Amino acid sequence: MAAPMFGKNVFSKLFFPFYRLNQATKCLTTARSLSKLPEFVKIVEVGPRDGLQNEKSVVPTDLKIDFVNKLSDTGLTSIEVTAFVSPKWVPQMADHSLVLNGIRKKPTVTYGALVPNIQGFQSAVAAGAMEVAIFGAASESFTRKNINCSIDESLERFSAVTEAAKRANIPVRGYVSCVLGCPYEGHIQPEKVAQVARKMFDLGCYEISLGDTIGVGNPGSMQAMLAEVIKVIPVEKLSVHCHDTYGQALANIYAALQMGVAVVDSSVAGLGGCPYADGASGNVPTEDVLYLLHGLGIKTDVDLEKMIKVGHFISSALKRPNFSKVGIARAKL
Repeated sequence: MAAPMFGKNVFSKLFFPFYRLNQATKCLTTARSLSKLPEFVKIVEVGPRDGLQNEKSVVPTDLKIDFVNKLSDTGLTSIEVTAFVSPKWVPQMADHSLVLNGIRKKPTVTYGALVPNIQGFQSAVAAGAMEVAIFGAASESFTRKNINCSIDESLERFSAVTEAAKRANIPVRGYVSCVLGCPYEGHIQPEKVAQVARKMFDLGCYEISLGDTIGVGNPGSMQAMLAEVIKVIPVEKLSVHCHDTYGQALANIYAALQMGVAVVDSSVAGLGGCPYADGASGNVPTEDVLYLLHGLGIKTDVDLEKMIKVGHFISSALKRPNFSKVGIARAKL
């Protein structure tokens, strides 16, 4: 017997109720997914420190100061200004005290600095740092290459910093790098990341920034890593710091938002990179992160248009490409 033939109108009447139900289900699923996203995300701008430290030519101090001042006018509440490290290892940061003393400080902005040890901490506080950051890693090999010691030895150094910071009432932020991959060890187990992150949290860090230092992560590995870290640290104490080597930074940030993370590190114009990873690109551009967040209805209190202007300013001043897709697109318009 031949199969029954339905006219177009008959088929539509039969199919449409199921189609409408399916679409409604999809909308409800999407709404539930979006409802899990944070209402507000804090942006930590790392361009002046993490972004500039790998520039081959020394950036003039006056330009750095102007750069930070322009960032202060965008609505940001957290800017990492410089690093109190040895000029021998990071010549770009040799003018750390001059920059920190020279910027126009706004009462609504926290101006931080990276410190590797107690000497760096003391110099940063003397120069007026309102917050300091310590920089560890979930990879033994990377830790030895980056700061010439083991993970346990690095934590001992950081302990002196956090103790001094408590006495001085200075907040300490903790970085854990290589959370999704290492240029020497490859994949890093999420359990190892959680272990190192918890130790830094126990030292007294008020916030732990989890860094995909070489930009090899994807949403799956990001969520797998966060699932382990959230077991030992409250999600509201976490931040993500994504590099865009494989073009996955924004996708990784979105995956982290779905897990409840509400702090994102970024660098205007995508400034930055990693000197120990061939082909590693810069940090995720702040402009692109803002475009994503604002499109999701998430508040940041940061003015996207002003940030785009800062991105073009610093890219032009450094005579380098602007890696923000949003910045480039708006410029064409």
